[in-house]
Amino acid sequence: MNRAAWFAGMAALIGCGSAPAQSPLAARILEVRDGTVRLTYAVREGVCGDGENFIRDRSRDDGTSYNGNVEIRGKEVWIRGRRINEIYCEPGPARVAITKSEGRVSKVKLFVGGGWHSGGTGAGEVTDLGTVSAPAAAKALVALAARDGRADDAIFAAMIADSAVVWPDLLALAKNDAAARDSRKSAVFWLSQIAGDAATRGIADLADDEKEDRDVREQAVFALSQLPHDQGVPQLIRLARSNRDPSIRRKALFWLGQSDDPRALQLFEEILTKGS
Repeated sequence: MNRAAWFAGMAALIGCGSAPAQSPLAARILEVRDGTVRLTYAVREGVCGDGENFIRDRSRDDGTSYNGNVEIRGKEVWIRGRRINEIYCEPGPARVAITKSEGRVSKVKLFVGGGWHSGGTGAGEVTDLGTVSAPAAAKALVALAARDGRADDAIFAAMIADSAVVWPDLLALAKNDAAARDSRKSAVFWLSQIAGDAATRGIADLADDEKEDRDVREQAVFALSQLPHDQGVPQLIRLARSNRDPSIRRKALFWLGQSDDPRALQLFEEILTKGS
């Protein structure tokens, strides 16, 4: 594929406002009406877990703990308020248990490391899909978040999938009016963690769209503030200068104030000088 075709494909993905097409794996999960669907897949380098409660992403400066039981304090690991000097952290695989009730997803539970116990999870009949492609798992999990919510668990499970390019589906979810608000806000947050130049424009467009839900737009402004190396500062400055919604302007100015970027100070001076 030549460079022109590649960029055209990326532009089409960014411009897409509908939900991503249903994947074959998502269709298999949706076929189950009641019970638990299990799948296993490889995780990104640096992701590890104890097979039960603990998941960590070593690619981040401060690590990442999962489910609220674990806290990372510098190089120390605390579990339920107790310091652990050494903790077993196995580099995958990811194991996801999706509980279905009357055709809808009621719970998504993620583990890294370990293996499934005999007898399942105690949530009715178990359908084990075995080991699946990590990119396919990521696509299916984002599709489930768009359809049935449970966004934080499903999207985090997608984020740690090995070799998965998640941002196009997350951007489509963030712009999907039919998806749950919590799912869309979660998608915007995770976009802020992984977005590069290609996704920055899409997030800014979401914040600009006056037809969008106010909460989703404000989350998009926050996402711009979280882009690495102050990539979102020019877009925040543009929103602060010209967006017609006073609340969006205030949010953009607030996050610019947290950036320590000299361009933000120039904007503040411009606004204050104009108003004096």
